[in-house]
Formats: sequence, C-alpha cells, structure tokens
Amino acid sequence: MAPLPRRTLLTALGAGAASLALPVAPASAESAAYTLLSRADWGADESLRFAADGTELWPSAYYPVQTLVVHHTADGSSDPDSAAVVRAIYRTAAASYGDMGYNYLIDKDGLVYEGRWSGTDGTPAHDASGLMVTGAHVAGYNSGNLGIALLGTLTTTPPTSAARTALVQLLADLASRHTLAPLGKVVYVNPVSGVSRPAPVIGGHRHWASTECPGTVYTAMPSIRDEVAALLA
Repeated sequence: MAPLPRRTLLTALGAGAASLALPVAPASAESAAYTLLSRADWGADESLRFAADGTELWPSAYYPVQTLVVHHTADGSSDPDSAAVVRAIYRTAAASYGDMGYNYLIDKDGLVYEGRWSGTDGTPAHDASGLMVTGAHVAGYNSGNLGIALLGTLTTTPPTSAARTALVQLLADLASRHTLAPLGKVVYVNPVSGVSRPAPVIGGHRHWASTECPGTVYTAMPSIRDEVAALLA
C-alpha cells in the first residue's frame, strides 16, 4: 500500500489487504478516516531525544509489524489539553527510553497523535519502506510490536465513543497496511532477541504482561477486533 499522508490518514478499506484468515474485497465503497496530529502539531520538543553531546539517545530501528497492542496511559493527568498531556508523557518517557514509548496515542475526542519519532521519509511510526519503528511499550517484546495508547485511566471506565471509533479506524488502517488478520493469532518472534510468544494479532498490554493495562479495553477487545474485521470486510 502506498504511504498515506501524515496529517489525515484515509484507510482504503480492503485495498491491498489479504490474509488466509480474512478474505477481503479489492476495494470498498466507503473508507474510514481519522485525524492524525504530527509531532510538530502537538509540540514535541525534539531536543529531548538527544544527549548533551548531540547523539541520539535511542537510535531508530525498524522491523516488520507482527502485532498491534493497545494500552491506556494511566498517567493521572486531569489536564483538559490533550496535547499538553501527550507532551508530559513524552518528557517522562524520553528520560527513560529516549523518546515516546508508544507509536500512536488517542485522546478522548478521537484525535490520533504521532508517537515515537520515525524519521521524515515515511508515514508516522514507519520508514519509507513501511517498516515499523521500535517503541518501548511492552518489555522484551517491542520490535515488530506496534503500540497504541488511549489517553487516561480506563481501569473502571470505558473509553469515549470518539476514542473507541478512532482506535478501531486506526487498527483497521494498520491491519490493512500490514496484511494482518484482526481476528487471528500469531507466534510473535522478537527479531532482535529471538524470544517468542503466542499472542493475538490485536491485543492489549495484559496479553503480554501481568498488568491491568488497558483496563476496560481489555475485556472489550473481542468486540473491537470484530469491528476492525467488519471495516476491512
């Protein structure tokens, strides 16, 4: 699939996607859209990615996408300015991981934010060839594992309708672009360490570690997968 624009991505549903587990039509009469804010749009301070001597704290590495993992940020912020919350999460993560840990973030209004830096020659989270930049969101299983975080603490409350809709649209776009079957399972293999783990193609952080993340979204994951599959079908 050709790279999509960096600001507003239109998911060409079914176009270019194929899987033994998920037959799709070559084109669809409709497409789902989500609005994406680039790092420049939300005000990322790119200097945080570099040491005092100018070296990049965590040089970018790129691998094929195997799985998509959903989180909630549980950052405790009550700031109504979502971009400010994203900036705060970025500052904290940069101190430990050299950059944002997630590849994308989604706010309560359904806006999608570009996460970890992936260069300027591809689309957000990807290089020009379509490989995914490695983030830092699931310890030991990051390379080839794309992370999406919903802003807020969703331990007992569900995401807003707008946030959930954007999540489904983003997941559908990524599944289409990377030929992933939303209802499928994989044996993930870390291309760096060789560590493997069976996992759903679309899952939550709790599928990978002992954690409450992504809260109520974890129990909603079956219906979210169904909605993604329906978009692609």
